[in-house]
Amino acid sequence: MRIRKTLIAALGASLLSLQLGAAPLPAIPAPQDRDFGGEIRLHADASDIDRRIVHVRETITQPPADLVLLYPQWLPGVHAPAGQIDKVAGLSLRADGKTISWQRNPLDVFAIHVAVPPGTDALEIEFDYLSPTSDAVAAAEISRDVMMLEWPALVFYPAGHYAQRIPVTASLTLPVGWSLGTALQVAHAEGARSDFAPTDLETLIDSPVYAGRHARRIDLDPGSKEPVFLNIFADRPSSLEASDAELAAHRNLVRQADRLYGARHYAHYDFLLSLSDQIGQIGLEHHQSSENGQDPDYFRDRANQLSGRDLLGHEYTHSWNGKFRRPAGLWTPNYNVPMQGSLLWVYEGQTQYWGQVLTARSGIWSAAEARDSLASVAAYFEDQAGRSWRALADTTSDPVMNPRSAQSWPTWQRFADYYSEAQLIWLDADTLIRERSGGRRSLDDFARAFFGVENGRVTPLTYTREDVVKTLDQVEHYDWDGFLEARIYRAGSPAPLDGITRGGYSLVYQDTPNALDKSDDGQRKVASFRHSIGFIVRDEDSTLAEVTWGRAAFKAGLTEGMTLLAVNGSAYTRAILEDALREAQKSAQPIELIVRVADRYRVVSVDYHEGLRYPHLVRNARVPARLDDILKPR
Repeated sequence: MRIRKTLIAALGASLLSLQLGAAPLPAIPAPQDRDFGGEIRLHADASDIDRRIVHVRETITQPPADLVLLYPQWLPGVHAPAGQIDKVAGLSLRADGKTISWQRNPLDVFAIHVAVPPGTDALEIEFDYLSPTSDAVAAAEISRDVMMLEWPALVFYPAGHYAQRIPVTASLTLPVGWSLGTALQVAHAEGARSDFAPTDLETLIDSPVYAGRHARRIDLDPGSKEPVFLNIFADRPSSLEASDAELAAHRNLVRQADRLYGARHYAHYDFLLSLSDQIGQIGLEHHQSSENGQDPDYFRDRANQLSGRDLLGHEYTHSWNGKFRRPAGLWTPNYNVPMQGSLLWVYEGQTQYWGQVLTARSGIWSAAEARDSLASVAAYFEDQAGRSWRALADTTSDPVMNPRSAQSWPTWQRFADYYSEAQLIWLDADTLIRERSGGRRSLDDFARAFFGVENGRVTPLTYTREDVVKTLDQVEHYDWDGFLEARIYRAGSPAPLDGITRGGYSLVYQDTPNALDKSDDGQRKVASFRHSIGFIVRDEDSTLAEVTWGRAAFKAGLTEGMTLLAVNGSAYTRAILEDALREAQKSAQPIELIVRVADRYRVVSVDYHEGLRYPHLVRNARVPARLDDILKPR
């Protein structure tokens, strides 16, 4: 199949070249499991933080005559062709001191063709990576105090080889006085420059660098043969301060993961954590590190920073699920071969499950906070109309279909539900195993059998759906193929809430938000009425951030992007709308809203009388408290 695609691309490029009157371009070599005869020497100068320009100098030794340079397109963890080739500028190539020309492949913009002069021992490459200068371009990666650098944005590599067979020696210059964190080994550091130990392209790409003016490094597993560090980079020194209880909980995360998986698949591990509102807050997994972004008050204001505290548990779990055990379709020999994400409901879905379980078992969340999170997830999918027409499995195509994740109607279109809906399905599986085995077995046994194999092995071990089913059946004999087929591959089934009810709880709605929802509203700066009248309002400008498909606001004709001006004749505030929803329970009169759309004003009557509705889990004493057992520390 890959050979056929390469042939078609080559024929297409030849035809286009002939149409343009140019000589046909050679085919892009398919990756082969063979050594590249030379090496890449790479230096990134990231000291220009004012203009956010990273200047890259690269040397490729022993280049072939018909060299094709590839810029990484399909990025691990992103599951999509999200390479930032559009941010590359000033590309120039030189051989023996002379400038040589290059030509972009007309059918693959990530491929550069270079006719290397005979006898060239080294090809010199220079370019600028133009990191976003404002949110109008993209989320910031570099600020005056913190930066996150990802090597896929900073390297071209020769086609025709597996990434792991291309040697690389990299170095980095930072602003004077800055510190860095990375899974790469620093061989030598002098002044603002750090030289990393020789490695291979696969390891380099998988080892981002976080750096900053204010930094702290914490040993999370003192004395371990496979050390684990928390590397923190913050806008302000005060954000680095953490209580003994907070640090103990983060150390417990490592301990609880050991007890769950029973093996480690890294030589060392580095959490890279930015506490910043100057750069984008992301979560991205790597084999021996992870990128994690939180608010500056993550440690200092825990009560208002509850939402998202499962991020470190999620990304850490990916070292086992996703990086070591990897779906066969998501393993590719280099970064320009398309990925296939059909098993993201395991890769991300079970990671979402274990990430939240480990967050509770470690104490980063309390068990009550973990239940609040589950309540919010369950309510979202109970209210999601898109499940009626679109199977969960189909959402595994979303990273490719919609990498920006912007949608007008997310509860009808669906987006990346292989995370949280799959989390509910794995809770269903866990409680089912516990029920059928009388509490003797659980999904913990699957985690150890599936992810904990071959202790110490770092090389990825791929899996298929059949492998998942086989291991589940070894833990508890059952029709697991039918279980997954009904919940993942069929549209229109009820929301997967059996794990909650079998876990000893019921989903109910009350008139006050749970602690996680309250924190989430504060962090996102919104007021959520998603499960009542059916919309979310931004605090900043009172615009509707989301309208729930099928609820009362939707039926009245409201859409995302409208500005909410007034409620029953009074200027909108959250409190005014809450009062109106309470009053509507006692009346048959609709709620009257005034909204603005561009330069037009509308009066909208919303026929809603169910009051305020926020999700909670309530204990059902008639059923064993299996969910409580799941969340208990080991």
